[in-house]
Amino acid sequence: MDKDFAFEMAASSVRFGVGVTREVGMDLKEIGATLALVVTDPIVARLPPAATVLESLERSRVRAVVYDRVRIEPSDESFRDAIAFARQHPIDAIVAVGGGSTIDTAKAVNLYTTYPPGDFLDYVNPPIGKGLPVPGPLKTLMAIPTTAGTGSETTGVSIFDYKALHAKTGIANRRLKPTLGYLDPDNTRTMPPAVAASTGLDILSHAVESYTAMPFTDRPRPERPALRPAYQGSNPISDIWSLQALRMVAQYLVRAVEDPADDEARAQMILAASYAGVGFGNSGVHLPHGMSYPVSGNVKSYCAPGYTTDHPLVPHGFSVILNAPSVFRFTACASPARHLQAAGALGAAVGDARPDDAGRILADRITWFMQRLGVPNGLRAIGYSSSDIPALVEGTLPQHRVTKLSPRPAGPDELSGLFEDAMVGW
Repeated sequence: MDKDFAFEMAASSVRFGVGVTREVGMDLKEIGATLALVVTDPIVARLPPAATVLESLERSRVRAVVYDRVRIEPSDESFRDAIAFARQHPIDAIVAVGGGSTIDTAKAVNLYTTYPPGDFLDYVNPPIGKGLPVPGPLKTLMAIPTTAGTGSETTGVSIFDYKALHAKTGIANRRLKPTLGYLDPDNTRTMPPAVAASTGLDILSHAVESYTAMPFTDRPRPERPALRPAYQGSNPISDIWSLQALRMVAQYLVRAVEDPADDEARAQMILAASYAGVGFGNSGVHLPHGMSYPVSGNVKSYCAPGYTTDHPLVPHGFSVILNAPSVFRFTACASPARHLQAAGALGAAVGDARPDDAGRILADRITWFMQRLGVPNGLRAIGYSSSDIPALVEGTLPQHRVTKLSPRPAGPDELSGLFEDAMVGW
């Protein structure tokens, strides 16, 4: 099969600055919006960011209807609930206020209310769904993150738990990208330290995976440009954003977690989330994310400290980073230089490093962050054992959108070994 020869750069517009949330009403008024659906979760609905949005809409005389039942780590059921709610109102714009779960839910609402499919799985990534393309432009979607991690305000990806398989999947299309992301450092003031740690480690893994992903020139050439995937493989533009995100994580992540009053660190981390989002939104992530989806989907009773939920929860950033050291030890032989460059951007000493040491050096540096930020010590610490590995592998195999971007192929046997290696982190 012919290999691809091109990549496409696409990202949402973003606006950064303390207090920019107050501008959303004026922006919607200027484009002629009359009824905005404000999407949020039950916790953020009671916090200042949501109040600021509603006040801004009221001042600009844009009517609002609020959906505040977003599920942290959303599922197909919670997506359906939000979509059904939105269909009851003649909305012409959407405002997402919250973390990645909220922004991803808003993307799904936008798609499914604008172009209702014949079946819910029509737009969902194959092999779980049909992966049908989005037929045309969507409604205006303003994304206002209250965490610094997912980068969802910049990407055309929407992730959810598919209950039938106990694994995450999602929808990926450039048309899902928000119209504008508001990067307001004021909105992360209320983020608990555990949430800051998890979301910050998600940035870290986004950036390393993006930088070490299979090159775009190794991907099969699509039949026509419209079929070129959002996740294209590592490329020269994504590389720039991903490496800078890693440098910012190295300088500011620990500070932002350990001192929520450190305004500079919090501001830089919300920028780093978008930097990494631009990077991975165009190159993609690979095995740590693919393996994270069944870790989240098969959770038994673990509830992460610092999260208020009514269901067992492994935060996304933790489910990703728990697998990362074992993965990068495995993939480093495919591109030692890139793994060493990523480790160097994270602050590791790599000047005299040999290519054979690349995986160990990068894994050790990531493990240092995990230990410093109080991450559970491996999959065993969140309730998994070796007997769960077949189910974890089964949940990873359908994640073709990301697993096929691994610089080193990983089949069932390799994945089993990686999960075993991730049972204990250090």
